[in-house]
Amino acid sequence: MNWRRNSDVSLSEVHESIDTTQSHNKPKWKRAMAFLGPAYLVSVGYMDPGNWATDLAGGSKFGYTLIWVLLMSNLMALLLQSLSARLGIVRGRDLAQANRESYPMYINFVLYILAEIAIAATDLAEVLGMAIGLHLLTGIPLLWGVSITVLDTFLLLFLQRMGMRIMEAFIIGLVAVIGVSFLIEILLAKPDIAEVATGLIPSLPNNEALYIAIGIIGATVMPHNLYLHSSLVQTRKIKRDEKSIRYALKMSVVDSTIALNLAFLVNAAILVLAAATFFKTGRTEVAQLEEAHQLLSPLLGSSIASALFAIALIAAGQSSTVTGTLAGQIVMEGYLRIRINPLLRRLITRLIAIVPALIVIGIYGDKELDALLILSQVILSLQLGFAVIPLIHFVSDKKTMGQFAIKPVTKFFAWSIALILVYLNIRMVGGEFTAIFENPGNVFWKFVIITAGVFFFSLLLYISFRPLFYKIAKPASLTVHPDMKDSFDLNIPKFAKIAIALDFSKSDSKLISYAIAQGNTHATYLLIHVVESVSARLLGRESDDYETKEDERRLLAYKKTLQEKGYKADIGLGFDKRAGEIVRITNEQHADMLVIGAHGHSGLQDFIHGQTINTVRHELKIPVLVVNV
Repeated sequence: MNWRRNSDVSLSEVHESIDTTQSHNKPKWKRAMAFLGPAYLVSVGYMDPGNWATDLAGGSKFGYTLIWVLLMSNLMALLLQSLSARLGIVRGRDLAQANRESYPMYINFVLYILAEIAIAATDLAEVLGMAIGLHLLTGIPLLWGVSITVLDTFLLLFLQRMGMRIMEAFIIGLVAVIGVSFLIEILLAKPDIAEVATGLIPSLPNNEALYIAIGIIGATVMPHNLYLHSSLVQTRKIKRDEKSIRYALKMSVVDSTIALNLAFLVNAAILVLAAATFFKTGRTEVAQLEEAHQLLSPLLGSSIASALFAIALIAAGQSSTVTGTLAGQIVMEGYLRIRINPLLRRLITRLIAIVPALIVIGIYGDKELDALLILSQVILSLQLGFAVIPLIHFVSDKKTMGQFAIKPVTKFFAWSIALILVYLNIRMVGGEFTAIFENPGNVFWKFVIITAGVFFFSLLLYISFRPLFYKIAKPASLTVHPDMKDSFDLNIPKFAKIAIALDFSKSDSKLISYAIAQGNTHATYLLIHVVESVSARLLGRESDDYETKEDERRLLAYKKTLQEKGYKADIGLGFDKRAGEIVRITNEQHADMLVIGAHGHSGLQDFIHGQTINTVRHELKIPVLVVNV
């Protein structure tokens, strides 16, 4: 396990990795595009497999009647996500970091555990969704399908190395797959548009409809998305003046509106499909994913219908698993200020989700999978208030948000939504445990449930009222232009040893020139090159192939040339992994500055070349001068 202290920024690997400060001279649409993306990663949480069961149940049992509930849920989510983005943009804090600064350590630890449980529950829904999708599409046994989901552990690591824009494009692509699949399904189902429109009129036929409506709302607004959005908006580097912050806030609302409305359309499509296909044919009992898949083709008269349903389910699970892992990283770094190896972090989260899934499948087969999906949503519901209430407190606080604190009208709607969500989720959770209390036995479980209920309710009251009586322990500086002295002291550094990362191209002379400009004749110049031949990868320092000998000869020639010009020089030859070796040699030789070249690559080239810079500058604690070559 590789533990290290994290820096004070959220998702440090991609923090401010997309520079929007250089877009003021570009066309308006290009400037706007630089801000679009974070909400799409958030939106997949609103269409993950956990939402499908409630949408299917609502459509098959009550036709189009509950579409208005989806719309209301979407409006709630839109407001809460805009508040989450506001926190990240204005304060430069994600929700976990803000909690850490506002509540005592022991309360934060409980909030951290609850957040991790919620993320594991989310991952459970994604594991089951993907496993069911693979089973429906290929016939692979569910047990194997769940096991296979371990492999996507490596997907996020690959996407992070590709850069934030590539990750966003990948997620948008999966969302497009889901959207197109259901568009085709709807065209095959041919619903009556006039009848669909009647579903926008609020009505609840009976108590069962109320229960399903609560389930739809509970499955829609998920706590980990609030942590996620407050961090993802910080991947955009913006100027810290009032105009730039207001523009970033405006674009985050636009981004959220587009992305969450797409999520609403997907959820509405699932409900409409269930209504047009099952409710209209009297199959009102259909509420399971596998049952829906089996009935779609014969009822719609096309074999492609069932295949598209399974493909969309796999895409929903895969896209959600990426964002769930990011949320886990944000929560751990934000609350604990420590960072675990990303691969290990992903494996732990995935195994926590897989183990209960494997146990249930092993004991009950696939009969209880939908019940397990519902359980995951109940767990999410328990956590919701613990994310929403602190968020509203933070964005309402004028001392930390300054002029960007939310207005009274927004505050009223935000608190109203929080109260509604907490109430409805308590109703839903209470409904799940009704059977236990109706049974004369089950004394132990009754005691556990009551104790847990008292604990959670007390904690909810505490986080609700504490900010009203106590100041934030470590308020962030939120002034657009912080106070400055009339004069300030300058401490000009003098570099004793400057490392230079060379690749034996025509850019080497430029890098050496920039290094000399920093150190002149008093510094020693450490010339670094990393051998990346097959022999170097296999044998490391024991490599003795032609390329290793030739690279060492070139370094010595560079050293001799510098010495002839009156400069002091050393060499450092590394092997295999370029970024890791540059960091190692720089640290071992105690260099106090590194000069490295940036080639301006994009796409795959950026993955191969450009990511070296990001890795190096995050690992080194000395100044890194990046020279465009």
